[in-house]
Amino acid sequence: MKKLTLSLATCAAVLLPLGAITLPTAAQAQPSIFIQTAPPPPRAERVPPPRRGYVWAPGHYEARGGRYVWVRGEYVRARPGYAYRAPQWQDRGGRWEYRRGGWDRDGDGVPNRADRRPNNPYRN
Repeated sequence: MKKLTLSLATCAAVLLPLGAITLPTAAQAQPSIFIQTAPPPPRAERVPPPRRGYVWAPGHYEARGGRYVWVRGEYVRARPGYAYRAPQWQDRGGRWEYRRGGWDRDGDGVPNRADRRPNNPYRN
């Protein structure tokens, strides 16, 4: 048992300085996804009639397993005082970055901590 503990401690001491083990930090809370190939053009969707108290979240492509997968649009419950920002792909010098959608309160177009925890499902 002592040999196993000593071996694990030695491996950890060797790997930690190399950055092989990473611990989650606040900066990693919303990781960016980068892909080398451009996403396909958005699909045409039939938007159902408006629903009172809901906002239409358009369909978009997400990267899963090294390929693009279409996620259909849907209605999401509206949040008074917030604007919904749809997910989008942006070209960053030949690499495509996926920016998750979400609720934006401060009007800067970016759902972030300044919006006072907008995606908390238990918030009234």
